[in-house]
Amino acid sequence: MTNSAPDTAADLPTPLLTETPPDEGAVAAASSALRAVLAELGTVVLGQEMLCKEVVLGLFAGGNVLIEGAPGLGKTLLVRTLADVVDVTASRIQFTPYLMPADITGTQVLMRDAEGRSTLEFRAGPLFAILVLADEIIRATPKTQSAVLEAMQEHSVTVAGARHILEDPFCVIATQNNIEMEGTYPLPEAQLDRFLLKTVVGSPTLEVLRAIGVATTGDRVMKARRVMDRPTLRGIQRLVRQIVIAPHVADAAARMTMATHPGQAGAPEKVTRYVRFGASPRAMQALLLAGRASALTAGRAWVGVEDLHAVAHPVLRHRMILGFDATLDGITTDSLIASVIQSVS
Repeated sequence: MTNSAPDTAADLPTPLLTETPPDEGAVAAASSALRAVLAELGTVVLGQEMLCKEVVLGLFAGGNVLIEGAPGLGKTLLVRTLADVVDVTASRIQFTPYLMPADITGTQVLMRDAEGRSTLEFRAGPLFAILVLADEIIRATPKTQSAVLEAMQEHSVTVAGARHILEDPFCVIATQNNIEMEGTYPLPEAQLDRFLLKTVVGSPTLEVLRAIGVATTGDRVMKARRVMDRPTLRGIQRLVRQIVIAPHVADAAARMTMATHPGQAGAPEKVTRYVRFGASPRAMQALLLAGRASALTAGRAWVGVEDLHAVAHPVLRHRMILGFDATLDGITTDSLIASVIQSVS
């Protein structure tokens, strides 16, 4: 006899939300290490505290990050500095329309040994690194973009029918320019959903701009110190998933996700008017995972609703599809997310 699917919500299995909190000493040590990483990043990447925090949350939560901003705001500098701070291998891929999948994944090379016998040998591409900067990802063709997205989702690449596993931890930090859209291939919504967070880089203030000019035009080269090694990074990534989520926090995450859908219970009037499609279930997973990392950074072994609010904008801003009326009325995704937070609260 086969089991039938549950007909009502009462028939659905109750998720196990009773978790064992991690050791307080481990949480305190991890929190101190995370703050040290952020502090060291701040010595080189000036005036971008929120950008640094969101990228660090994405890395330690084990996800991928999409950075949107104008040129010259320190996106490449951030990734290079982060690789120095946590002591991991990094690579930078400059995406262009002429870039082919084999240019980033690697290819089979015909080799001859000393006896003249020919063999095919795999030569790994720049994707085989711990931290990969996909610079201007929307300038590559969809075929090349899909090769990166396979690596992001599966942590592997397929070349000539053979699957090659990427080394953990693996993180892609992609950038896109929000000024020039000619000759680009914007990522489809289903592919944007693969990014755990999307952060937006703002312009620096007058004081920060002055400090950047003075610090970067002298004869002293700013370089960050290493404050963390790879085993510690992997240990913190495992610890993030042990941070406790109480039932009311999981309920809040589910309500926030549902409130991004027009016509659903709890959805603000603005969402019903301006949003075509809301966030997917992957958004709730991202809310909880990024919320765990946020709580650990604060030195807590449990996630609070305030952690969900702190990560709601980078988690949801690329997962809500707006209608044409939103463009006409100047409505942004961030303003709608603020309405969702207020409605659920």
